[in-house]
Amino acid sequence: MTSAPLAARLNRVAGPLFFPVTAYGPDGALDLDAFRAHIRSGVDAGAAAVFACCGTGEFHALTPEEFGDCVRAAVEETAGAVPVVAAAGYGTAIAIRFAEIAEAAGADGLLAMPPYLVVADQEGLLRHYTALAAATGLETIVYQRDNAIFTPDTVVRLARTEGVIGLKDGHGDLDLMQRVLSAVRTEEPGRDFLYFNGLPTAELTGLAYRGIGITLYSSAAFAFAPEIALAFHRALTSGDDTTVNRLIDGFYRPLVELRSKGRGYAVSLVKAGVRLRGHDVGEVRTPLSEPGPAHIKELTEIIERGYTLIGDGDAEGDDGRDSAGEPGERA
Repeated sequence: MTSAPLAARLNRVAGPLFFPVTAYGPDGALDLDAFRAHIRSGVDAGAAAVFACCGTGEFHALTPEEFGDCVRAAVEETAGAVPVVAAAGYGTAIAIRFAEIAEAAGADGLLAMPPYLVVADQEGLLRHYTALAAATGLETIVYQRDNAIFTPDTVVRLARTEGVIGLKDGHGDLDLMQRVLSAVRTEEPGRDFLYFNGLPTAELTGLAYRGIGITLYSSAAFAFAPEIALAFHRALTSGDDTTVNRLIDGFYRPLVELRSKGRGYAVSLVKAGVRLRGHDVGEVRTPLSEPGPAHIKELTEIIERGYTLIGDGDAEGDDGRDSAGEPGERA
């Protein structure tokens, strides 16, 4: 872990944010060797940060001991090259416990997941995230989605909270987000507060979020098709909207339409894609289910089309694609 603050490091990222899957063996137990290999491949491919054991990493399915082992492995594999952010969630007391485990494992920061099940008012949410941010020395990004939706005034108060450095939006209400940005800008002028597009396949809405000034985003596709994710990121950040729209039309929109065909596919479809790339990361844990054969075939075709769109048709190596640039059959 480096001494540079997480906010400063994320402010100057030059690549996608990597949300790795968590690897399990045939018996369903944690496979740290496979997880380490997955982390290494993402960092080597150009990840700007590693968000370990978050939504795509099945935070909900991990014991505290497994969580600590995974975060520690991610920190060791990145070796300070990029920051490692770990999830913390459930009720306040348990979220603090996960935050303490992440800090002990060497994480650089926290992604604060919504509280478990309950629907709280704004004051209750504010007290929850304030307590979580104060519990460790880790900088905290608050995740807005589901039962944790904030008013602009609450985000202003979060921005004033020591240790809270940003808001990741998984809700997708651009009217609300524009009002949030305006409120923080007005009430806290000069404050360096970070915003992230955190929708399940964030690239699909990248142009819209960029339009209101939000350029950081989580990339689930980077976990299984990093070259495509990097090509999109370069195009989005450079203003090459022709390439952005070509990849949206040919890769990201079909991927999102496939994702909508199954419950939990925001996680299990990504994990299937990682296996198609050649990483033996196992299946998702219950209560999630694996995609069926027809959907795996459709995913394979979408990935193949994506590589064709970026002109990466003759790469060869140990990344799970054959000499035609197609996903391998080592799933």
